[in-house]
Amino acid sequence: MAKRSSVSVGVVAKNFRRVAPHLWIGRKLAALELDKRLFNLSRPFRRNGQAGKIRQVSFRITDVCNLRCHTCGQWGDRGYLHDESLKQLRDKEVSTERYLELMKDLVQHGHRPVVYFWGGEPMLYKGILDLIAGASALGLPTAIATNGSRVAAAAQQLAEAPLFLLQVSIDGHCAELHNRMRPSPGSGDNFHDIVRGLDAVREARGRNGRGLPVIASLTTISEGNLKHLGDIYDAFRDKVDLFVFYLSWWIDKKSAAAHEQDFLRRFGFVPTRHRGWDGDWKSADHDELDRQIEGLLAKSRPRSAPPVSIIPPITGRENLKAYYTDHAERFGYNQCVSIYQVVEVNSNGDVSPCRDYHDYVVGNVKDATLTDLWNSEAYRKFRRSVSRDGLMPVCTRCCGLMGY
Repeated sequence: MAKRSSVSVGVVAKNFRRVAPHLWIGRKLAALELDKRLFNLSRPFRRNGQAGKIRQVSFRITDVCNLRCHTCGQWGDRGYLHDESLKQLRDKEVSTERYLELMKDLVQHGHRPVVYFWGGEPMLYKGILDLIAGASALGLPTAIATNGSRVAAAAQQLAEAPLFLLQVSIDGHCAELHNRMRPSPGSGDNFHDIVRGLDAVREARGRNGRGLPVIASLTTISEGNLKHLGDIYDAFRDKVDLFVFYLSWWIDKKSAAAHEQDFLRRFGFVPTRHRGWDGDWKSADHDELDRQIEGLLAKSRPRSAPPVSIIPPITGRENLKAYYTDHAERFGYNQCVSIYQVVEVNSNGDVSPCRDYHDYVVGNVKDATLTDLWNSEAYRKFRRSVSRDGLMPVCTRCCGLMGY
């Protein structure tokens, strides 16, 4: 049976008291996890590519970002957005009003998914606070992944919505390292923004007594910070509720070329988005990385310590070496479930089945609803291809396969 990534018992247990009073959130999270675990039993292989309930909607709300993080496939060292105009990207964005219409339509058709906002930097989208409040009012658990910009000023509104999950990217334990890994084109100090934002959110949720949002630190492991993973944990253990460490998504030139040929054979055109993840940030010191991960897991064992989640959940020197040196190694992750549960909406309204590599588009939410597109022929064609012909070369290092 194919492996599934899932929320660890430690993460659930240590944050249970925050989510338990909010049954409308807990039920949906439990249904999502159960659907993943029982996928092959409850939904046998379907040759027509038909999917059931939408369990999550991911809105890449904007492509605009105020940082140029080295490991980012969009604006990073080889990011695919480098030649794009910020003004044109903004002009193509979907309106707040349309997003609210889409979420209401989902509820009316019996879909009550988790809503996830990301970017770019989602806090730079003008209507983001209205969308968080609107989604929560509809009974849709709402999460955001942010670099921390503007969080401090919005802390009270995030707590009142309530936002379910605040995920903040932290790649260093101090300003010097973090800002070097996640530089600003200007003179900004993102590390300072993060500390202010986390403190403000903790104060706001303390005042409202709801215990939300749950606060997660997101760290992308790279050559620049792999010796300081334990330091990151120590620096923020009193500010966040859980730590997520990503081994990083990546592709090499050989696999990228193979993906282009495979994709062309399946769908008739050559993709480009995966090239943004062809980078040199992959870890080479596997012994040190193994020591750091073991140290993180040890730090998180005490009952009072924030839990740690490694995504994908791969540990041990030899496994880590294989992850970074053999792009074809799947570690048992041989079936993509996310294309049957998650819908991805890009900043310009394009809808894609793929979580990380959005070349294949099934339609646009400016012209159609998500319920219109979810089981459209174009969407089912993509599912049929992946289910019948197997994973594509790019899939082996995709959060839709190994991190969802």
